[in-house]
Amino acid sequence: MSANGNVIDPAYVEKLTARISVIEAELGDPATSANQKKYRALIAEHRNLQDVRARADAYFRLLREREESLALAAGDDAELAEMAKAELGRVEAELPAAEQALKISLLPPDPDDSRNTIVEVRAGTGGDEAALFAGDLYRMYSKFADTRGWRVSVIDASPAEIGGYKEIIFSVEGENVYRVLRYESGGHRVQRVPVTEAQGRIHTSAATVAVLPEAEETDEVNIKPEEIRIDLYRASGAGGQKVNKTESAVRITHLPTGLVVQCQDERSQHKNRDRAMKVLAARLLDKIRTDEQARQASERKMQVGSGDRSERIRTYNFPQNRVTDHRINLTLYNLDRVIEGEMDDLVSALYQRDVELKLQRHLGL
Repeated sequence: MSANGNVIDPAYVEKLTARISVIEAELGDPATSANQKKYRALIAEHRNLQDVRARADAYFRLLREREESLALAAGDDAELAEMAKAELGRVEAELPAAEQALKISLLPPDPDDSRNTIVEVRAGTGGDEAALFAGDLYRMYSKFADTRGWRVSVIDASPAEIGGYKEIIFSVEGENVYRVLRYESGGHRVQRVPVTEAQGRIHTSAATVAVLPEAEETDEVNIKPEEIRIDLYRASGAGGQKVNKTESAVRITHLPTGLVVQCQDERSQHKNRDRAMKVLAARLLDKIRTDEQARQASERKMQVGSGDRSERIRTYNFPQNRVTDHRINLTLYNLDRVIEGEMDDLVSALYQRDVELKLQRHLGL
């Protein structure tokens, strides 16, 4: 057991970090570097354990400083006791954050956290208003990505006549993209007066969001050429002058699963094919993992970001400037800023709650 109550066991941490020297020896073996999959896994594990050791050193140093300060504060030297009490205040203030940081580092690392991500936003019930809402969500995620220094690229889009999108698929590239955006998967509901509403009545519309980690070479996603059908067609545009006159748009059908992916955003048929294949690989990886998680239903329920697309996760109420995340019972009254991409309070709260649940499951904390 890694912990006793809320006290982290130093022996457990020492045993865990003792593997650092073992990994370093393995990395020095030429046979390891010849196996790139194993080599990358060891590098990631080594980096994680180094982080554990650094955070453990900081935490246990503070514990020692607290004991020393308590002893001096109880001593006969009044001046020294006063100084020790001041030092004790500093240590007590720093300990909770240091303890939480160590607990988080002790969690099994999720290799998906650092992956680039494909996001799919689709209009749901609500007609034109749902399409406008889907457009608002895409804009919200794009602006949020800008604040993080991430790069957003549209893969495919089906614009609605009134504005917004029936569907839009885009990639997000950057540091820890999937770790942050994974909690956005699910049903999003909006309550507001549509621009098409003449009598000022509030309508409720919906959109669904799917967040998929991009597949990598090391994943067990094998797309055989004979299992896909590729169709070419002319890309459509927002107006006559923008319509592509050549068959550069690509539609790929994965015959075993029936999954269909298309891409028409690029003028190059080759680029559209590559992007469509990237989306197909991500969807197949998601299907493999979803099937596996369904076999582990009890563990799935312990996660905030379960990825269940049928789950209504959030409501955006414009008349009250309110956004509510139903999974963690969080309500914020700054929807006007959230919809402009200021999502930090939301994503931080979701991440922290997920960490708490994982700590309960893995460490008993």
